[in-house]
Amino acid sequence: MSNRMTLQEAQDQVVEEFALIADWQDRYEQIIESAKDLPRIDPEKKVDANLVNGCQSRVWLAAERRDGTIHLSADSDALITKGLVALLVRVLNDRTPEEILGTPITFIERIGLREHLSPTRSNGLASMLDQIKRYALAFGAKEEQR
Repeated sequence: MSNRMTLQEAQDQVVEEFALIADWQDRYEQIIESAKDLPRIDPEKKVDANLVNGCQSRVWLAAERRDGTIHLSADSDALITKGLVALLVRVLNDRTPEEILGTPITFIERIGLREHLSPTRSNGLASMLDQIKRYALAFGAKEEQR
C-alpha cells in the first residue's frame, strides 16, 4: 500500500491550511505563495492548444499519461490565477482518471474560494477544473480501448 495521500486527504490538507488563515487578504497571499510552488511548464507546452477556454487571464494546462496517472503542468500570466491553478495541480496531479472523476472536488467551496473570487476568476477556476476532468475522461477512455 502506498503512503501517498488520497485525493480526499490532499483536499483536506488544503482546507486545514486555509482554516488557519482567518483574513481573506492573507488567504490571497497564501494563494499567491502557492503560485511559487507550481513546477515550471515546459515552454513547448505553452501553446494555444493548452490554453484554458473561459479564463480571462492566459492559463496553460497540459496533461500527459505517466504510469497510469495524469501528470499535470500549468502556468498563467496572472499571479492569483497561477496560484489557483497551482492549488488544482497540487490536489489533482498524478492521480488516475478514476480518482479525478470519482472523487468530488470539494476543497474550493470548503475554503470559501468561490464566494471570495470575482465572477471572472470564479468562472476561470471552474474552467480549469473542467479542463482537468476532460483530460481525465480522455485518458480514461484511451485506457479502456486497450
